[in-house]
Amino acid sequence: MGDVVSTHLDEGRREMVSARTRQVMAEFGKIYEQQYAVALFNSVRFEIEGGGNPQSQLLHRKDPLQDKSIFSGDLFQYLEENKKWRNRFIYVADSYNISYYENRLAHDRGLHPKGVINCAGYKALTSMDEYLELLNSCLPDTKAKAGNSPFLKCASSFLLILWHPYARHHYFYVRTEKEQKKWLAVFQDCIRHTNNGLSEESKVLTPAFTDSLRLYRQAKGHYGTWDMMCGDPARILANLVMETLHQELRALIGPRLKGKLQQRQRDWMLISDAVYRQVLAQTRLQFDGMVQACEVEHPRLDASLRTDMDQIITSKEHISGRIRTLVHSRAEQLLRSSVQPYITSILEALMEPVSRGFSEVRDVLFREMVEVSKNTLNDGGKEALGKHMEKVSMLAFHPVKMQSCYEKMEQLSLEGLQQRFEVSSPSVFIQRGQILMREQMDDAVYTFEQLLHQSLDGQSGDQLFKVIQRCQDRVIKKYDYDSSTVRKKFFREALLQIIIPYMLKQLYPVYSSELPKFRELIFEDLSRFILVENVFEEVVLQSVTKDIMMAVKEAAVQRKHNLYRDSIVLTNSDPNLHLLGEGPIDWAQQYGGGEEEQAARGGNRKRRQVVSMIQLEGMGPLPYGSCLEVPGVEEIPEESEVTEDVQEKPISTAENVHHQQPTNTVEYVHHEPHGPPPDSPDSVDEIRQLINPVLEVVVPFSEEGDEPALTNGMLPLEEGQEIKAITTVTEMLPRDSAVESAIQELEIAVQEEEEGERLVECTLDSDGELAPPSSYSSPRHHDDSGFQSPTNENGEEEEPQPGPEEGDAAGDAVVDPEQVEVTVEQEREVSNGESETGETKGGESTEDDSDAVSEI
Repeated sequence: MGDVVSTHLDEGRREMVSARTRQVMAEFGKIYEQQYAVALFNSVRFEIEGGGNPQSQLLHRKDPLQDKSIFSGDLFQYLEENKKWRNRFIYVADSYNISYYENRLAHDRGLHPKGVINCAGYKALTSMDEYLELLNSCLPDTKAKAGNSPFLKCASSFLLILWHPYARHHYFYVRTEKEQKKWLAVFQDCIRHTNNGLSEESKVLTPAFTDSLRLYRQAKGHYGTWDMMCGDPARILANLVMETLHQELRALIGPRLKGKLQQRQRDWMLISDAVYRQVLAQTRLQFDGMVQACEVEHPRLDASLRTDMDQIITSKEHISGRIRTLVHSRAEQLLRSSVQPYITSILEALMEPVSRGFSEVRDVLFREMVEVSKNTLNDGGKEALGKHMEKVSMLAFHPVKMQSCYEKMEQLSLEGLQQRFEVSSPSVFIQRGQILMREQMDDAVYTFEQLLHQSLDGQSGDQLFKVIQRCQDRVIKKYDYDSSTVRKKFFREALLQIIIPYMLKQLYPVYSSELPKFRELIFEDLSRFILVENVFEEVVLQSVTKDIMMAVKEAAVQRKHNLYRDSIVLTNSDPNLHLLGEGPIDWAQQYGGGEEEQAARGGNRKRRQVVSMIQLEGMGPLPYGSCLEVPGVEEIPEESEVTEDVQEKPISTAENVHHQQPTNTVEYVHHEPHGPPPDSPDSVDEIRQLINPVLEVVVPFSEEGDEPALTNGMLPLEEGQEIKAITTVTEMLPRDSAVESAIQELEIAVQEEEEGERLVECTLDSDGELAPPSSYSSPRHHDDSGFQSPTNENGEEEEPQPGPEEGDAAGDAVVDPEQVEVTVEQEREVSNGESETGETKGGESTEDDSDAVSEI
């Protein structure tokens, strides 16, 4: 792999990549420096003049994921280095970055992860055909057949693939469809969160960056939305560089790649990932330098703004009036002929899935609050309430529970309108709507928590139930109002994002030559805060804003969209509500949130996990450890082959035999202790012992004679075994105990006779052919096992051990995969002269008859 990258990405090409990155960043830096001053002016003006959106009815918490993690579990990951599948422990922290470790123990010990995936710009796929369709676009004039994987052989059809146009792809699989759905929801939530990497709380840096990016792309002829505006500014700039550089390198390197199609695709992905990492490191360093340079100028610019604010506003309004007069007629003509007829269609396409999504959020919220009421009433007491509220508090960040809401938004389609208005994809609007859904859900849950917590003092029983109902009704009412406000704002912004780029593309080339003359009307001291290009865009925006506002108001009147009219304002319903939101409520500590919540806040300081683990029904633990390779597809047996293998037969242990009857016995035991495997043998005798183990045989001993009583004159030895020594051990037990033991043994023998199983068998792991158990397995691995592919600290499936005292010695015995258990069956004579068959009849046994059991 490294040879491929170094061969096609030598020093000359790496220098070319660096030079192209510096060029793009230099051009962007000039625009960013200008837009930073404009964004600072807008921020200070808004601070002085006030205004803005109506106050929300719901409360908002600052750090909802404090001391929380999203999810963790085991997945099978494909390693490109050796083309093997390996079981990894995946941990998703509150940053939504995906960290994968060698095993759970490595994570618990605080070791560094094997790798971290930032999901910005990725797509989560579950179909190989869908992945191949995207992969075919990576190299020109190459196509792979839909039924063939490029270089991936997987033992499961439940794939999870993270695809990126420039960065490395990641491949995972799980064992069940249920696991796949849950992990897919988690991955999609990671992508959704990391794509939304620009902080809305930054009133200067974020507008300066987005305006600079838009103006840069418009200067290159790219108007409209951009799918790769994903992640933090450094990643967005890296995507900006790769937008053109990727195509050039593909045309330069692609024809020189050797080998079959699958190998060429794999090599190109490695090269592309190496280039992307180089570009990302460079854009991060240079953008940080841009921000620091602008922040140094911030105090001086701020002082100048506050001193000359009135003069700056007057000058800007004068320039706006002149430009509006210039472009008014053509803008109005374009608006009437090419924009107004489509505003209603665009709005309808947006409103239907968005309204369904927010309605689903309301339904999920209502169901959860009703569940809290029912459980509190049934279980009784504030302790039960605290337990359920601990789970409800993280409802907005539970990807699985929120999935039904997000799926409604996934149905957004702008077919027909995308081509006309050059909307590359509706994904920008889909992810924005989903982020707003999550924010509204969290605000509603947090408000419910604060109202309920305030009203709990001195309440119990039926009164407690009534308090929950009142808080529930108030929160739903507030959610209806706030969600209506948020949706209307979203519709206005989406319409502007679709229409304004289209109008600018039509108008800017016409007036670009006349705009420079307006710069002469701006005083030099004010030129940093008034840019003609920004004023021109604001004039175009104002020309269409009136029509957009009217369209949204008309839609609000229609009952089907569940929107409040702007004239409806909730006032004085909760005058002191915003005084409640002082911080998070620790339900587990105050009211008792259950054992899990209490343990999570114990001395181990383990972060509580938002998505809880579930135990898969009918699925045993993994037969291989977290750190072991998973064999290739050709090494995994078919289901029919597995069923043909012998199965473990219930037997009783040697300890139980001693309690069955008074016998003189010879123990038939492998001289190998229970527990972990022994160290490598150091002597010749030890090596011989491993090859031909010394066995001790347990056989019935006659009370009358001096010789062992064998029914058929043979010892039940496996091939390759031999007896080195016979030791006689005499142990006498009370007669009544022996009789009782013999009766129980006979009952077991009759059941075994009906099943027809009379074979000398070896203990076999359920998936013993796949791989040996992990030496890294630890009891800590099962702390929250369930949904995720569980580790194999109990890799052997233990069968119940019947015996006189079932659950004593038999239940405590630990069976090692290398141990062999052999049952010595005592043959019994068959009446009427028939030959010996080994079948046991209930009336033919005596108290001296027993099954001698030996363990290896």
